[in-house]
Amino acid sequence: MNESSFVVSSVNVNGLRAAAKKDPGFVSWLAGTEADVVCVQETRAEADQLPTEVISPAGWHVVLCPAAAKGRAGVALYARSEPDAVRVGFPGTEFEDAGRYVEADWGSVSVASLYLPSGEVGTPRQEEKERFMEMFLPFLVKRRAEVESQGRELVVCGDWNIAHTEADLKNWRGNKKNSGFLPEERAWLSRVFDEAGYVDVVRSLYPGQEGPYSWWSYRGRAFDNDTGWRIDYQVATPGLAARAVEGGVERYSSHAKRWSDHAPVTVRYRVEGQGV
Repeated sequence: MNESSFVVSSVNVNGLRAAAKKDPGFVSWLAGTEADVVCVQETRAEADQLPTEVISPAGWHVVLCPAAAKGRAGVALYARSEPDAVRVGFPGTEFEDAGRYVEADWGSVSVASLYLPSGEVGTPRQEEKERFMEMFLPFLVKRRAEVESQGRELVVCGDWNIAHTEADLKNWRGNKKNSGFLPEERAWLSRVFDEAGYVDVVRSLYPGQEGPYSWWSYRGRAFDNDTGWRIDYQVATPGLAARAVEGGVERYSSHAKRWSDHAPVTVRYRVEGQGV
């Protein structure tokens, strides 16, 4: 963190081991990022499966939270400085050790990495997604009340696996019955913004425009044609969202240089007072 800004980035790596092996890949991106905190999703790896440059890169503190079900999900936080505190999962629920949520504190800001289940209509995966959503909304309401009562802020970054509006999905007409753009999923995300009072930071920076998309299928020419989805968000308490200076999606320069099917979503926040 420099004296005037606090930069947060988020990316679903689609397997940390695979993303780290690519060149360019996660390791080179991490070495070049300006981010103070990087939220990572879908790590699908245990600490002992990762090389030194990934699990303990120079200049970074790493919090790795693998899922109890090996090879699934997994979230992580990479930070320039050691966090003041770390909280993992939803205690007392089936998602406590599911590798879906980790949150940590730096000064007056808490940053979370979220990997919301992807779902698939008519399968147990969609049922899992719905259970997660049912538990997560009251959790978000509670966390906002807690941090704001302490004079602090919270940003939940990650793969929310829901395109909120037609502007967040190129082929929205063809996906109205698919997981990720179901009416009930979109209505739930509206509740996160309208009832829980969080702010979609990148959308607040780019109102009234399509995208910017953060995920493209590897099939066909989706990336080249920018036939994407905006499903990766930074969702912040209003006080922090109001301090967003700039942000967006770090779109790859070409299909060949992609190291994930998602691209990093990065936001620079203005620092106020004596810290973040």
